[in-house]
Order: sequence, then C-alpha cells, then structure tokens
Amino acid sequence: MIRKGTCVIVGLVALLATGCGSGSSSGGSGAVTVNLTEQNGSGESGTATLTKEGDKTKVVLALQDNSATMMSEPQPAHIHKGSCAKLDPTPLYGLADVKNGKSTSTVNAKLDDLRNGAFAINVHKSATEIQTYVACGDIGTGKSSGGGGGGNGY
Repeated sequence: MIRKGTCVIVGLVALLATGCGSGSSSGGSGAVTVNLTEQNGSGESGTATLTKEGDKTKVVLALQDNSATMMSEPQPAHIHKGSCAKLDPTPLYGLADVKNGKSTSTVNAKLDDLRNGAFAINVHKSATEIQTYVACGDIGTGKSSGGGGGGNGY
C-alpha cells in the first residue's frame, strides 16, 4: 500500500514539474528577451523583451549607456530582416523611438514568426544620424529563411 501511494506522489510531482517550464512553452506569456549589444563604440546596450499578444508582438526596449549621460535625443528603432552581422538596411517594422533609454511598441507580426526567421532589432543614434547604429540584437534563429547569408547565426 505504501508503495502504491509513493508511485502516485511521484507521478503527480512529475506531472507538475512538466507544467512549470522556463517560459519557452506556447501556453505561457511567451516572453523572449533579446540582448542588445553596443555598436560603433556607442556605449549603449540593453535588452528587448518581446511578448506574444495574439497575432502581434509587444516589444519593450531598455537601453543603458556606459557614459554619465543617456542620449536625451529620441533614437529611432526598427526590426529588420537579417542579423546584426548582415542587416537588411530597409526596416521591416518601425518601433517607437527610444527616449531616455525606453521604448514600447506593438508590431503586426507573430512572435513565433520573428523567432523562427532571421530578424534583428536595431537602434540608431538619432534621426539626423540614422546611418549610425548604436545597438543591435538578433531576434530569431533564421532557420526558416532558407540559410542565405553565409553562416552569420550565433
């Protein structure tokens, strides 16, 4: 009798443990964090948190600057096709400008599509210096895009 009870308890514990994943399952919030790394000696880095909202994705950017002052001028941000190493220069989805290190946007794209394709989030120095990239982070694995680009994925 004790053995049967032990098996039931072990079975319940296993079942509960299966339901408590690390956030990568399709049933939870679906939040994914992307590291935004410094580019062009900007001193700016941070994270992008992407959250599934039905068929759309909420994108929250949080940047820090290693210098004493954060850029006070609004900084354009976008989602581009490709990777930080090989970025398509034409933005695919516009994001709200980063102001004082923060930005929140919702894009008309499924989070799973962004994660399974080759996409990157890119932040620019300012609207007048749009050609200068200050931070970038690869969103997806690029596995569904057919492998063009010569092995940039990491």
